[in-house]
Amino acid sequence: MLIDQGIALLPISAPVLGRMDTVYPVVLWDEHNAVLVDTGYPGQLSQLRDALESVGVPHDKITRILVTHQDIDHIGNLQAWMEGSQVPIEVASHALEKPYIEGERRLLKFTDEAIASIDRMPESVPEAFRNGLKRLMLHPPKAPVKRVVAGGERLPWCGGLVAIDTPGHTPGHISLYHEPSRTLLAGDALVVLDGRLQGPDPATTLDLEMAHASIARFASFPIERVVCYHGGLFRDNVMERLAQLGSA
Repeated sequence: MLIDQGIALLPISAPVLGRMDTVYPVVLWDEHNAVLVDTGYPGQLSQLRDALESVGVPHDKITRILVTHQDIDHIGNLQAWMEGSQVPIEVASHALEKPYIEGERRLLKFTDEAIASIDRMPESVPEAFRNGLKRLMLHPPKAPVKRVVAGGERLPWCGGLVAIDTPGHTPGHISLYHEPSRTLLAGDALVVLDGRLQGPDPATTLDLEMAHASIARFASFPIERVVCYHGGLFRDNVMERLAQLGSA
């Protein structure tokens, strides 16, 4: 889904715990670079490549992958992409997320309790599914992070991307501001629910107070549209809505 020149949404869907969940990676490109932001759930590589082709960006043109944070629906196809790529890929993330993306530390939301809960699933849940889920939680996808991105840093790709520190959902969560299109790539710092821009999801946010405080950092950018990883595009009185959320 093209939203402006050189920037498009890549909606891809997967069944998650009995329901379909659609996430929205983003691709940005110019004559020199093609940058993918986040990679979807594990097993969605072919969907992701098809979505790229549908907006006119061949998957082998991607040379950089920016990861907003460590969660499995963001890093899910990172390792498979790296292993299948015919061109060198530079993976970038915040320093606090790097050891989790690289597999040096267990993903923060894959706690001992979360893993143990798999064994308490109803018997109606197939054993193969339970085993696969446990294996995924113990051995999630991983890839080397070659570039550490800090809040306030301007990345000279695709007309200019500014990294914004938005901790709370995870400690090193970042959002990105695309200068040419005035688009905020919020990651999971915000969500779109029933067509309305909302704050972070309390059920999946590690530090909700910090996450709400991070919203105020968007006020200094002239934002015309917001892309949320969960919910997609929002462009209705954006700055007014961000001000409401930032003061809540």
